[in-house]
Amino acid sequence: MLPERATKMTARLMFCALCCVLLLSCSGDKAKDLLETAEFEERQMNIPHAKQLYEDVIRLYPNSKEAETARARLAALN
Repeated sequence: MLPERATKMTARLMFCALCCVLLLSCSGDKAKDLLETAEFEERQMNIPHAKQLYEDVIRLYPNSKEAETARARLAALN
């Protein structure tokens, strides 16, 4: 049963990654899209992935208002 659960988790993570790629490739405001994806992951209780995405917002768009929001969310999650 455990390998089946791991397979489902892997499939879910792959789906989330694919959604992120699709979202980021479709829009002109990539910082906003990345932040919205991070917020979605946080609402889905996928905290490790949300943190990773918040860190990406900060790294890629350090002077944006989205980076400011991402810093605040990371502080709240830690």
